[in-house]
Amino acid sequence: MKIKQNTVTFSQIKAYAGLSIVGIFLLVVSCKINYSFTGASISPDVKTVSVEHFQNLAPLVNPTLSNLLSEELRNKFITQTSLNVVPSFGHLNFSGEIRNYEVRPIAIQANETAAQNRLTISVRVKFENSKDPTKNYDKTFNHYEDFSSSQQIAQVERQLVTLIVEKLVEDIFNSAVANW
Repeated sequence: MKIKQNTVTFSQIKAYAGLSIVGIFLLVVSCKINYSFTGASISPDVKTVSVEHFQNLAPLVNPTLSNLLSEELRNKFITQTSLNVVPSFGHLNFSGEIRNYEVRPIAIQANETAAQNRLTISVRVKFENSKDPTKNYDKTFNHYEDFSSSQQIAQVERQLVTLIVEKLVEDIFNSAVANW
């Protein structure tokens, strides 16, 4: 009985290696996954975002709040996504107004004086996604920070507003592009 030996030539090995490399390449290219550490899930056809100036319609007006909120929302998209920020008519568009800005006592002591006060900011946001209108929303976001009544609002206002705006921007961003 004669045993047949299979021999593989160098040219056959090169052909198999070439096909394997092409196959792996096609597999990698066809399996595109959009992932972001921010949790943002943005469709690949969305390329731009615009943030209109948020008008301040609150009864008590902080003169820097409109600019701060608008700029921080733009910065969030610049730092957390690859979208281009455009002045208007972006694929994602944000508009709205500051509806409330108030300081209230929250912890009344026995002598009827406040132990703590609360600064609250409310923002109405209209979000439009021109590529997927099912994700549009028009809703109000609220956040607050408490501070001791032994401090005047003028002493802590800048710090509190910065903290509140950070929370508002995070909520607005997540509501628009995060799939939690």
